[in-house]
Amino acid sequence: MSPNQSKIGKLITEYCPNGVEFIDLGDTLLPKENIKWQSIGSQTFQYIDLTSVDRVTHKISETQTINAETAPSRAQQVIKTGDVIFGTTRPTLKRFSIIDSNFDGQICSTGFCVLRPDTNKVLTNFIYHLIGSSDFFEYVESTQKGASYPAISDAEVKKFKIPLPPLPVQQEIVKILDTFTELEAELEAELEAELEARKKQYEYYRDKSLTFGDDVEWKSLIEVVRMNRGVRVVRSQLEETGEYPVYQNSMKPLGYYDKSNNKADTTFVITAGAAGEVGYGNVDFWAADDCFALICPNNLESKFLYYYLKVQQEFLFSRVRRASVPRLSRTVIEKIQIPIPPLPEQERIVANLDKFDALVNDISIGLPAELNARRKQYEYYRGKLLTFKEYAKQ
Repeated sequence: MSPNQSKIGKLITEYCPNGVEFIDLGDTLLPKENIKWQSIGSQTFQYIDLTSVDRVTHKISETQTINAETAPSRAQQVIKTGDVIFGTTRPTLKRFSIIDSNFDGQICSTGFCVLRPDTNKVLTNFIYHLIGSSDFFEYVESTQKGASYPAISDAEVKKFKIPLPPLPVQQEIVKILDTFTELEAELEAELEAELEARKKQYEYYRDKSLTFGDDVEWKSLIEVVRMNRGVRVVRSQLEETGEYPVYQNSMKPLGYYDKSNNKADTTFVITAGAAGEVGYGNVDFWAADDCFALICPNNLESKFLYYYLKVQQEFLFSRVRRASVPRLSRTVIEKIQIPIPPLPEQERIVANLDKFDALVNDISIGLPAELNARRKQYEYYRGKLLTFKEYAKQ
């Protein structure tokens, strides 16, 4: 045996020199159970729905506290430490995660396939890395059904053929792939810290640049701009990608529509959900009915208005009426006083703030590029480490 042979290579030579068996994923799993709400009483649970799982980090973030009275109809599946959950609704969005001890005994949506490994056969993290592989997602794409709302059944997920090397081989593979994910997490944390510092510098400079006295004209917003309420579109009409993003109650596009009702270079304010948030359309977009698009006259730059309203962000948030759906009234927006310096001064301020904004976003070319390279490296090694010669049964 060559002294340069890798540890995994040595283990494969020792445990499975003739290849490994490929079996259905479902044959490596233990049964899971559903909750019986009628026998629970007043006990509360943390509920994990599809949006609770971050598509990049695969961590569980925001959950709901539910009980027998408030549980959504999809809140049915009991999860345990070591389970792997995979989102079967719009499955190529890659919502999958490992359940840690914080969520032991809690509830997840029936929109997840719960994979409970039989640890005598397969390791939790081995399954986790397998369902993150390109082979698995090629299988998902070819198997999912439905055009506007694609999904894959739990039964189809469990039919996916996986290599099943002996546990010592799995352990060594998992150790290497877990190290890659830890390095990604460290780089993410570094990126976030650097971004936060840059943002604070930028906000200080922006606020200072947009502080005016009585030497400029001041008017209420409604005296200057035309406020156009957006128009609702039905969620089923939206696509996951497209030319025209749709903004409704979040700064993140709700989806994409085949038409726009606002041109690029338009500022908008959200009035429900993420009420008080201010956005700027740098491409043509669709504003839904929880947005006001602010159409500026010739003596007011839309980007200048956007930057000024960002300075007023905390004021807008303070005027949001808190209810089941937070709302900001049109009157609050109309009454905001805005300065109107000469156009050349507006253009100078916008140019400077754009440059500073670019400096903040430069980090999106630096560390994120490094992070992307790290992910590609991880994907490469994951593919290599999870590729086995299949054992030929006699």
